[in-house]
Amino acid sequence: MRQTRIRQRGDSQSGALILSYVIIVPVFLAALMVVVQGSLWYLAREAALAAARQGVDAARVRHAPTGAGPLAALAFAHSAASAYLLLPHATQSALAGDTAPTVQITVTGHVPVIVPGLPITVTQVAQAPVEQFTTP
Repeated sequence: MRQTRIRQRGDSQSGALILSYVIIVPVFLAALMVVVQGSLWYLAREAALAAARQGVDAARVRHAPTGAGPLAALAFAHSAASAYLLLPHATQSALAGDTAPTVQITVTGHVPVIVPGLPITVTQVAQAPVEQFTTP
């Protein structure tokens, strides 16, 4: 004996699972893209700070050549952070400190974009006094 199922009109749930996936999956992917974009922002910010510190270390040496700080910062950014910090730019400024002049390096760059329409720029600054040798 063969049984047949009779569908009732208001009881059908066909397509409900697909519809829920159509709503949930894009929201999940968007959240995942935002997390990845945040991670790239953090890596770019840390890379810019490390490059600025490298530049300060090169510029604060006694009798450092002019432009040594920005060159060292850019060399570090290109070699160590080329995937995280795009189009890096470094500038140097001298500040008058309490007892010794202070060198300041500013590194600016762009973060790779994962979320469309969200351009992000990072800027990090490092400063340190210029080395001075004195007699005891």
